[in-house]
Amino acid sequence: MTQRYTVQHETRYAYTAPVSQSWQLARLTPRLLPWQRLLAYSLEIEPKADERRDELDSFGNMVTHFGLHGAHRMLRVRMECVVEVTERPALDAVPAPIAQQQMQLQGAAADSSQSQAAAVAAPLAWEAVREAIRREPQQDDLVPASMSEPTPLVPLSEGARQYAAASFARGRPWLEAVTELMGRIHDDFEFEPGATTVATSVDEVLYQKRGVCQDFAHLMLACLRGHGLPARYVSGYLLTDPPPGRPRLMGADASHAWVAAYSPQHGWVEFDPTNNQLADQRYITLTWGADFADVVPLRGVILGGGEQRMDVRVSVIPA
Repeated sequence: MTQRYTVQHETRYAYTAPVSQSWQLARLTPRLLPWQRLLAYSLEIEPKADERRDELDSFGNMVTHFGLHGAHRMLRVRMECVVEVTERPALDAVPAPIAQQQMQLQGAAADSSQSQAAAVAAPLAWEAVREAIRREPQQDDLVPASMSEPTPLVPLSEGARQYAAASFARGRPWLEAVTELMGRIHDDFEFEPGATTVATSVDEVLYQKRGVCQDFAHLMLACLRGHGLPARYVSGYLLTDPPPGRPRLMGADASHAWVAAYSPQHGWVEFDPTNNQLADQRYITLTWGADFADVVPLRGVILGGGEQRMDVRVSVIPA
């Protein structure tokens, strides 16, 4: 089954003094994926940009570079697109060639067709994933091992490693362990808009037990990377349903964040610790990177401007 959505994402900046020069980067183009098609897309910039170009960043995200060289007190960037989303790949058993490698990693013989068949059905332990990713080639613009390294927003955290340890018993299947970790974050932490900022650290979130989707994604990344497991930050949109009997409100949806973790058996699997579920057809992928800093929808540098006020409105409208 295919779901079609119209997404509207508008950002407005209002300045108390004129801005004489502005250089901006917009990451507002949904990715093209086996389960996601971009049917229509527009990016409106007001005032009209004096220069503009599109290029891919190191993660394969489309980035629009633009500059404004005339005085202005307002900047409006509006993205509208139509996207079709189908089901993600099923978490099926691993093909036999990879299964052989898994059995070798786990110390089992893999020289017979019977043992190969057993390996196809056998889940891969999380320790075997940690060892296997060191030999994995590039996948989806990323070498999986690079996504197990610390970053400025997700540094190595002993607190996060210890928190995750309860889910990563020796020999436990990777998928089972990561799924339980996702559920524990959902149960142990309270979703509370305004409780954190972009600068709130993983250790602060661990201490105060509250935050928003960005915080929970960073926490889950720190937990996985603390155990040597690759995972990336995914930014996009999630269709949120109104309460029963209430109409959908335009602008009520917001940008969302979740985590994609990697194993050779399943590839990149998308986990949403905010909602305790795997990504499905309600999730629209915009960009991904090592942490939030790699996927900021709009960022830049201005000359002048005084104080500024930002307003963001997002709507996800199902067909």
